Amino acid sequence: MTSSQVDEIGEILGTYKIVAVVGLSRNPMKDAHSVPRFLKENGYRIVPVNPFADEVLGEKAYPRLEEIPFPIDIVEIFRPSDDVPRIVDEALETEARVIWMQSGIRHEEAAAKARRAGLKVIQDRCMRTEVVLRGAQRPR
Repeated sequence: MTSSQVDEIGEILGTYKIVAVVGLSRNPMKDAHSVPRFLKENGYRIVPVNPFADEVLGEKAYPRLEEIPFPIDIVEIFRPSDDVPRIVDEALETEARVIWMQSGIRHEEAAAKARRAGLKVIQDRCMRTEVVLRGAQRPR
């Protein structure tokens, strides 16, 4: 990772606080549950996006990004890489500023499309790990 990517991640984590988590799981044994729980415990507002849940982590769940009735900052993706283009298209219809693909998730074409639209894009990085590496930096 370049120093500019490190700086960008630090800026994202310190600036943006409302995280729509696409694929947030109800199963506490999965990273798609434990990572968002950690973020919530460290000052981020978590918005579950899961069409099969009414509530996760004590927060109302929404079936799709476009149904969230307030602005979001980060779209954190816990879905297979093949699902990323659809999620990016949905994110572009919101006021999101960042697309964050969790560890193991990449999609270069969708990332390029999001960047062209002015969004910051992080691929194949765990938000929890990045927060921990920065001393649990909390959003401002």
